[in-house]
Amino acid sequence: MFTSVMMMEFEQLLRKGNLNILDVREDDEFESGHIEGAQHLPLGEIPTSLGKLDKSKEYHVVCFSGSRSAMASKYLAQNGFKVVNVMGGMSAYRGDVIFGR
Repeated sequence: MFTSVMMMEFEQLLRKGNLNILDVREDDEFESGHIEGAQHLPLGEIPTSLGKLDKSKEYHVVCFSGSRSAMASKYLAQNGFKVVNVMGGMSAYRGDVIFGR
């Protein structure tokens, strides 16, 4: 099972400290603006890329609107990861973004 947070709560947590952010959008979406320090792992690559993630960490999972991140969160939780789905996704994010890789 995984938990979810609204974007406003996520932004408050982000300001307070170091979060492990997992961005599951496609390459072009990630390059068009992502949260600094976010790890990029497109949704379709997650099943074959679990080794790139650390089960001892908690990940806040983002996508564009919250749908793909919910799917990713469910899958990751079923595979033993600690995850928090960020509802609203990047479409609701009001902080600074990094462009490109």
